[in-house]
Order: sequence, then C-alpha cells, then structure tokens
Amino acid sequence: MEHTTSPATIATPHPEQEAVVELHDLRKSYGKGSAAVPILDGVNFEVRRGEFVCVVGPSGSGKTTLLKCIAGLLRPTAGRTVFEGEEVTEPPAKLAVVFQDYSRSLLPWMTIRRNVALPLKNKFAKAEREARIEEALESVGLAGKGHLYPWQMSGGMQQRAAIARGLAYQPDVLLMDEPFAAVDAQTRIDLEDLVLEIRAKYNTTVLFVTHDIDEAVYLADRVIVLSGAPTSVSHNIPVDLPSPRHQVDTKREPRFGELRAFVFEQIQAAKSNAVRNRADA
Repeated sequence: MEHTTSPATIATPHPEQEAVVELHDLRKSYGKGSAAVPILDGVNFEVRRGEFVCVVGPSGSGKTTLLKCIAGLLRPTAGRTVFEGEEVTEPPAKLAVVFQDYSRSLLPWMTIRRNVALPLKNKFAKAEREARIEEALESVGLAGKGHLYPWQMSGGMQQRAAIARGLAYQPDVLLMDEPFAAVDAQTRIDLEDLVLEIRAKYNTTVLFVTHDIDEAVYLADRVIVLSGAPTSVSHNIPVDLPSPRHQVDTKREPRFGELRAFVFEQIQAAKSNAVRNRADA
C-alpha cells in the first residue's frame, strides 16, 4: 500500500533558532577529470542550535563522506560548509566528532583519563582540565574508571569513553558517525538513552549519522534522508514525537510506526533510483 504524508511532515526548523551548521550545494567527487566519481551532488540543509538531527540513507550514499566534509576532515569539490557563520576550511574548534570504530579512536597505550584529556592538552589550566575530565567521565557513567586502559573495557564502555572525550571539550556541535554500530543490541539501547541525556544536560547540538531507521526516529528532532549516490537530500522530516523519549513507550506510539515506515520507504525508493541511475550511466 502506498504511504502518504501530510505537508506538515516536511518542514524546516523554527526560524528563531540560530543555524550552527549550514550546507550550501555541497559536492564531493573522488578521482580527477573524466575518471571522477561523484559522491555528494549538491547537498543542502542546516542544523539549528540545540537540535538533534539524524542523517540516514542507502548504503554507499556518502553519509560518512558528508560528515567528514562538515567536520573539515575532507575538502569538498564544490559548495561549502558553514559552521557558526564561518566557512569550514579546517576542523572547527567548537566541534567534536565521535566515530564508529572506538577501537581506533582510543589510544590503547593510554588510560581512559589520558584519552579523554587529549583535546584539552595545552588549552586549559590544570584545575579546569581535571574538572572537565571528571565531569565528562561522570556524564557517561565512567566515574572512577579513568585509570583503566581501553583494552580492559567492554565495547560499550569504550564507546562511552569516546563520547566522554568529545564532551570534555564542551563542543557546540557533536558529530556522531554510526557510533553504536559495533556494539550489541542492549548496549546500543543504553547508549542511545545516554546520548539523549547528554543532549538534555548540555543542550548540545547533535548531528548523528546512522543506518538504523528505528534509532534515527527514536533520537531525532529531524531526520534527513539522503538519496542514493550521487547524493542529495531526498527528504527533511520533523519527528513530532513527545519528549522525553522512552524505549518502550515511544516505540509503542502509532506515530513512531508511521514515521519509521515513511523513512524506510524513502530509503527503499532511493536505492531503486540509484540502481536505475547506474543502469542508465
């Protein structure tokens, strides 16, 4: 059965909120000349202060490439990213990134405390640095665990440590690239709720890339759906579910099921379009 949605399903953020991340016709290709392969093909959207925005799309649609361009880790082929009013040409100081592979992002020869301290090095006095480390570890449920090494922790605890490192700098925007993909289902649920608690506590703006539709609808204020590569924005969907969210009660809401089905349909349509585009190329 074809799914329809009211015009209210497609909307923009409240205009009184300041845009902290803006993407203007962002394009990225790999390779040169006639051999160049377009990945991002005119991506446009913005994230407003205090929002939690999830980005979903078919596999291979360039979600991680998009996040790296936003973070200043990749230079776009054309277009631009603006962070707090300034064009991004290098990683912004008030932006932190949490990657999927915590085993690579945490340095195994350093304790968790020293890993969390890395972005604070030479930026704050010792007393403030120590206070930030303690607060970050406590916020992610790792108080008293700073003396441990990553290899002494479970995967979920390691990812908590990676989140703590992002929080310690107290960024204005937290970028998260499929951060829970490598943990088990129960740990994933716990970490989802942890991120929502952190967002509420610090009023942090979060841009969260995921391939999990349920996760996107559960966490987000808005879901950005990408088309298949070469990628643009297919849909910009506000998530009108009550807050605070609850893993059982929220997912029992009929509206949760409607939103999940709509996002799923858009991703399936993007996959089909990508297949047709490849066949026509």
